[in-house]
Amino acid sequence: MTVLGLCNLAAPGIWGAMNSLGAGGAQRPYLVNTANALTFCLMVVSCWLSSTLVHYIGIKGALIFGTIGYAPFAAGLYTNNRFGNEWLVILGAALCGISAGVFWMAEAAIAIAYPEPWNRGKALGYWLTYRLAGQIIGGAINLGLNADRDEAGKVSYTVFLIFIAIQASGPFVGLLLNTPEQVERQDGKKVDLSILGDPWTEIKKTTQLFFSKRFLLITLFIGQAVFAEAVYFTYLSLWFTVRSRALGSFVSGIAAVIGGNILGAWIDRTSIPLKFRARSAFWTIVVLQGSWWIWATVLVTRFHVTQPTYDWASEGFGAAFAVFVFLTLGFQLNYLFLYFIIQQLAENQAEVVRYAAILRGTESAWQAISYGVESVPIIASVGGVYLNLGLWGISILPAWLVLRHFGASKIEEQEGDSETSVSGEHVGVVADVKN
Repeated sequence: MTVLGLCNLAAPGIWGAMNSLGAGGAQRPYLVNTANALTFCLMVVSCWLSSTLVHYIGIKGALIFGTIGYAPFAAGLYTNNRFGNEWLVILGAALCGISAGVFWMAEAAIAIAYPEPWNRGKALGYWLTYRLAGQIIGGAINLGLNADRDEAGKVSYTVFLIFIAIQASGPFVGLLLNTPEQVERQDGKKVDLSILGDPWTEIKKTTQLFFSKRFLLITLFIGQAVFAEAVYFTYLSLWFTVRSRALGSFVSGIAAVIGGNILGAWIDRTSIPLKFRARSAFWTIVVLQGSWWIWATVLVTRFHVTQPTYDWASEGFGAAFAVFVFLTLGFQLNYLFLYFIIQQLAENQAEVVRYAAILRGTESAWQAISYGVESVPIIASVGGVYLNLGLWGISILPAWLVLRHFGASKIEEQEGDSETSVSGEHVGVVADVKN
């Protein structure tokens, strides 16, 4: 999990660090949001085909392949920031999209299948901490370089040189990962993430899982969770000074690390019934998300009229800044909880790979939409927050129709606490929402 976490830091972690600066550190968010939309569009395709790639090169090879495209995107942001070059931003975004979809699938499958059941929540929190560590490191570096810049604008280009170097190390870190057959779990169970079917059969099985009733019911919940990233990063870029953006990247990362690890520890509390753990986590996340989006809606409605630029010395900074921190925290909580959901849905380890692929592909589709619409000025300033609030509202009931069955029977409860659904012994959702 440490090696997987370091890969996460080197690849999407530093990608997140750049975006957490607000619009990839650019002065205005529109080009970077367009590039990110392209990345996520291509990730939909690469996620969908990623289990087929595992058939040929294995899960470790897929992880290494997935790290390759991130550094070119960082290079594009560097040349745009320093020289005004735009074409490399788009090319880098395309290369990132081709590889990143495979990376997302591979890391998700590994994070779910490698740990023992009673360690899985903590392992997820620990692994995702590294992604946020990239954001924290990036925020700290950028804060040091821009601490005296109390005006709006773009961040120092020097920070991107550090980011490029870290991302280029990703494939080499991936080489350190143990293959599934080398993993020794405390419960003695073997890890097997091999895909034995031919590519066309694998694509059909992955597609069938996507169109199953229980996965379709959570697609809106996935959407409200990941649509948020483009919204709150754009919010940060539009309404805050350079040094405030750097501070936001740093502080929100720390808050998300703490919250994610607390949620992971809670999910692992097998002394507490699975039914209670699932429901309490779900409703806590839902209520908090709703509160934060209502808060953000009030703020951006006012900002659209007043057009402020907040520095940390400005009056009203605290209320405007805090909602960004909370929305980042909410993204992390949702992100981790989605892994908990799919580990309950998967019935064997081959399905772990397929569910990881369709989860990450669905996330990518929603993020392609969100970054695409956030490149439109009126959506960037107010519409994105309104849309996310609406998505949150309509996602609750469909997700609940799936979540309410987790641990609903004594048999499920016992099996869920002794071994998760990926053992092939436990089906997380009962027959009326089976397919």
